Amino acid sequence: MAKFESYAQGTPCYVELTTPDQQAARAFYTGLFGWEVEEVPVDDEGNQYLAVSLEGDAVAGIAGQVPGATGGPASWVVYLAADDVDAVTARVAGAGGRVEAGPFDVMGLGRMVALGDPTGARVNLWQARQHIGTVRVNEPGTPVWHELMTPDVERATRFYADVLGVAWEAMPVQGGGTYTCLVVDGRRVGGAMAPPQPGIPAYWAVYFAVESLDDAVAWAEHLGGTVVVPAFDVPGVGRMAVLADPQGGVFSLMQSQPPTG
Repeated sequence: MAKFESYAQGTPCYVELTTPDQQAARAFYTGLFGWEVEEVPVDDEGNQYLAVSLEGDAVAGIAGQVPGATGGPASWVVYLAADDVDAVTARVAGAGGRVEAGPFDVMGLGRMVALGDPTGARVNLWQARQHIGTVRVNEPGTPVWHELMTPDVERATRFYADVLGVAWEAMPVQGGGTYTCLVVDGRRVGGAMAPPQPGIPAYWAVYFAVESLDDAVAWAEHLGGTVVVPAFDVPGVGRMAVLADPQGGVFSLMQSQPPTG
């Protein structure tokens, strides 16, 4: 288990599900991960935000779809930390990205902006104030990894380096080839790779830790989820699978390989 009190700029710091049915999503994910949920009113019309936690520590959020975007499938979005959202946003267009919404304040919790990178992946930036984002990570039911899936890794990674000042490095993988790691302050905090098949739009993937990958997949299916990519092993890393919740939100599960020696 790890707990965070702050995040360096460019580090994945929060994950959020936007869904057409918050209560159905709540039932699925609490059943799968044992999440605790607090209903937070967001307006005078009865809309609410579902703040997700484990043992009182913030983990994620579940939001409803905004007017005009209703009816589509659910989707997970990753937030990257920013020291100054407005300063970073000012560099986005020049680096080939686009601003989709913001920057704007989220009550007294922080300041955010929604972006699209040059390859089409959606990502949000978060400047923490009262809320840093995800507090508890790297244990069952919490985020354990974040990964940019993009058909143009070079172009996408250059964008994040230009606007956030992060570094990327190639890491050899067992069996040949390399994997591109997101590096902040000398620490690997995420990754980037091309999708396994052509034609898949760019997106940021979130991996949630589980104790037993096969048991978790079976339970997710029992709860109404579907398997997108069946369980597979990555030597030296762990066992993984890609799933979709009943509203179409795609996410990944990871059973980390225990250390050897």
